[in-house]
Amino acid sequence: MPKSLSNLEATQFEHSKKDYKKKLKKLQYHLLSLQKTLLEKKIGLILVFEGMDAAGKGGAIKRLTQRLDPRGYIVHPISAPQPHELRYHYLQRFWRKLPQYGQIGIFDRSWYGRVLVERVEELATKEEWKRAYKEINHFEETLTDDNYIIIKHWIHVSEEEQLKRFTERKTDPYKIWKLTDEDWRNREKSDQYIEAAEDIFDKSNRTDAPWFIVHGDDKLYARLTVLHNIIREIENQFAIRGIEYTLISELEKQKKEESINIQK
Repeated sequence: MPKSLSNLEATQFEHSKKDYKKKLKKLQYHLLSLQKTLLEKKIGLILVFEGMDAAGKGGAIKRLTQRLDPRGYIVHPISAPQPHELRYHYLQRFWRKLPQYGQIGIFDRSWYGRVLVERVEELATKEEWKRAYKEINHFEETLTDDNYIIIKHWIHVSEEEQLKRFTERKTDPYKIWKLTDEDWRNREKSDQYIEAAEDIFDKSNRTDAPWFIVHGDDKLYARLTVLHNIIREIENQFAIRGIEYTLISELEKQKKEESINIQK
């Protein structure tokens, strides 16, 4: 998986919509099995989503939560800090949002705002955002050294596809609320955001809190890839911890076989 946007190529989902739905359902139930094990083993899961505007973060989050137990996760849409939050260190508001052990916390935007939007928009001084890489790495290391798994995704989108989506949102009454003047301003600074993102990957990609970069021009491909990445990384972390689990589909299969044997 490349940790750079310069060599990231768009990938298409080359199958039918029916195949997509079949693959999506299988991955969603796989993730549900993992959620059950996270709860049993009291392991917290933190999922971070960053990326360009209109890249499809919300759509990816919607699909990954679609079949999860709603009691076991919470989605945090992160925007600019409120006035009272500015009285604290910028990480304070994220400490307060961490999931309980066994729960899943999903961050739509995150603490990386300090080294992304606050850097580009000059809301933090150069000294502050440069120092933040060390602070963020320490913050994440504190959690992964404890009983948390952290998985981070950057969903990218080409400028052409982004403009297409902005235009669609502008004319669609059901999507117009997603488009703001800030989105258009951010688009004018896309080169600066890409430069900041490259620094993020370089300075905060670690084996215990990895970054996954996904091209989002094809929404179907991006949604499946995000689910696949999350499942694979959770399984990797389970293997490190010596944790075994059984897929719900396998349990259902066993129940059917037992029922047939009883009838015989």
